[in-house]
Amino acid sequence: MHLVGDATFDYPIDYWAAVLNTRADGHIDMLFRWAPNAYCHFHRHLVETTTTVLQGEHHLIDIENGIEGEHRIRAAGDYSHKPPGEVHMEYAGPAGSLLLFNMYAPDGRLFEILDDNENVLMLVTIDDFTSRRVANAA
Repeated sequence: MHLVGDATFDYPIDYWAAVLNTRADGHIDMLFRWAPNAYCHFHRHLVETTTTVLQGEHHLIDIENGIEGEHRIRAAGDYSHKPPGEVHMEYAGPAGSLLLFNMYAPDGRLFEILDDNENVLMLVTIDDFTSRRVANAA
């Protein structure tokens, strides 16, 4: 499914998501592809997330209480595992990026899409991805 931003967001949102596998216990595996220099929605992870960069260069900027923190650049082959609660912006490098995400969400809740003040605009669940509801709402 293709997700793009609208006038609500002041940064270019342009990425694709594909569900590879879900299990009844709350595990989900997904591929995400970002267009060159494009962002996904500003968000907070609610679950443990393991990420592997498969292609391109991927940027993450940690945000804490509205203040930008560390800016990390991940290259193809880089792997990370993060606990729940991380708030960040992420975007692709000049050639775009392709990432594998593995998440464990026993209650089905994956992440929250946020506004600039970290207010929740939308709760995103496993069912939102499997039903493609997130593509219509984001």
